Amino acid sequence: MSQAVVPKLSPDQVDQALKALPEWAAVGEAIQRTYQFSDFVTSMKFVSQVAVHAEQVQHHPDLLIRYSRVTVTLATHDAGGISAKDMESARAYDAMALGLPGQVPVVTPPAKARKKK
Repeated sequence: MSQAVVPKLSPDQVDQALKALPEWAAVGEAIQRTYQFSDFVTSMKFVSQVAVHAEQVQHHPDLLIRYSRVTVTLATHDAGGISAKDMESARAYDAMALGLPGQVPVVTPPAKARKKK
């Protein structure tokens, strides 16, 4: 089954989209956020929800699990960087995290300035 290629967002489009996702930051050709939960079990519940969503939309994040912290990195490999699919998934993951008990806010460091090519 062939899927249409999703276009890569320009740096300006990424910056604009991230205004609505203040906990997320552009990191190279991806966006990233770290979630902090009260314990390991809640972290794993979140990861399980992320996995189900990723399979449903066929857009899979990179996940780093460190006990009560989960770092999510999103990029659209077919687009060669960040696309609208990444922003949509980020919004979905934020909503999932808010629905779990013990979610503690963690601020992701601000995005570093991009180098112009």
